[in-house]
Amino acid sequence: MEKDLIEYIAKSLVDDPASVSVTEAEGEKGPVLQLKVAENDIGKVIGKYGRIAKAMRTVLSASSSRDGKRYSLDILD
Repeated sequence: MEKDLIEYIAKSLVDDPASVSVTEAEGEKGPVLQLKVAENDIGKVIGKYGRIAKAMRTVLSASSSRDGKRYSLDILD
C-alpha cells in the first residue's frame, strides 16, 4: 500500500510518469522504499529546499504507522 502511495504521488509530480519506479528493500532500521525517476525530474520530486521530499516522507510515515511498520524513503539518482 505504501509503495503504491509513493508511486502515485511521484507520478503526479513528474513530466515522465513512465520512468517512475518504486522498489522495496530492507535497510538497517527497517523497510526502505527506493524511488527512482528520470534524471530531469529529480528536482521536481525533491522540491525547493527538500520540501516535497519531506512532505512525501511525512505522508509515508503517517500511512505506515497504522500498520505498525516504519518505512523510510530514499530518492535515488
